[in-house]
Amino acid sequence: MLKKEIRQTILRQLKAQDKERKAEIDKSLLEQVLTSPEYREAQTLATYLAFDFEYNTQALINQTKKDGKVVLVPKTYPKSQMIFTEYIPDELEMTKFGIWEPKSDQAFNKDKIDLIHVPGLAFNNEGFRIGFGAGFYDRYLEDFQGETISTIYPCQEIDFQADSHDIPVRKVFTYAQRF
Repeated sequence: MLKKEIRQTILRQLKAQDKERKAEIDKSLLEQVLTSPEYREAQTLATYLAFDFEYNTQALINQTKKDGKVVLVPKTYPKSQMIFTEYIPDELEMTKFGIWEPKSDQAFNKDKIDLIHVPGLAFNNEGFRIGFGAGFYDRYLEDFQGETISTIYPCQEIDFQADSHDIPVRKVFTYAQRF
């Protein structure tokens, strides 16, 4: 399957998720992140402001702030350029893609970010991801030295061949059903 087809398939599945089940999975993934050494050791967490069909990052943002850590969110620019800036809820604006972004152009220094929570649509078992196709994260992560994690639903685990420019996420948290 081509990346474009994988994107379309996974997007359909994400949008069709049962809301209660999704909330249960989000809670389980949040627990995994919060107890991970990557999170515990980080003082600065960069995450994203999610679409409603993606992992709900708001609970992670809230807990990170309660834990006294700095929370950063992305701001995008033309030519797939991206920065992270401090998360200030009252200083966000809606983009043409329907996502909230900071109004600020004040970039946080990349080498001061401890952990980036990376979004994506599909992930293979080596941590490579298929995003929305613009390449923002692959470009940003090229020379990033800190830790990277992702939180995904079962439908997002898929086998595909990574491209040479793809950057893998170091740790992917998945939902394991408990019986």
